[in-house]
Amino acid sequence: MRKKDIRPEKKQLVHDLVGLIGSSETLFLVSYKGLKVEEFSAFRDDLASLQSECHVIPNRLFMRAAAESGLDGVIDPPLAGDSALITGGTDAAAVAKAVRKFGSSHQALQVKLGTVGGQFLSAGDVDMMANLPGREILLAQLLGVMQAPARNAAGVLYNRLASIVYALDEYHNSRS
Repeated sequence: MRKKDIRPEKKQLVHDLVGLIGSSETLFLVSYKGLKVEEFSAFRDDLASLQSECHVIPNRLFMRAAAESGLDGVIDPPLAGDSALITGGTDAAAVAKAVRKFGSSHQALQVKLGTVGGQFLSAGDVDMMANLPGREILLAQLLGVMQAPARNAAGVLYNRLASIVYALDEYHNSRS
């Protein structure tokens, strides 16, 4: 079946969406129907503080851009209702937290799907990611795990050296 030709301005929009999808490590697709303009603007401001952007997109054009970006196999069934695409951000967990926090006070905002590092996430996965600690805390925990063997080895060596020093001290005290 031949794809229907689209107008040049829509081709440009698909091209722009492909660029957003390709340049962002994190994507969240949300529904927003029922949000007031002021509420949606406040949500965009919250995301901007995390270096993320939120764009209202037509589902059909997003599906074309997803197909061109290699994401077409995950969106099943086809998207329905209003959609907004959240891209960018250096901390995916922080963006997921912002989405969940806003969604908890505004029932109109619902997560449809997400991707992080090319891995697809359901709405439940995005909610679980929102429960993760922030990026800095996760990096600190990873560093602690990586340092544990060296710290343990230093403790063992210290205890061995201390036991030799105590033995020599006992020997010296018994000779005096």
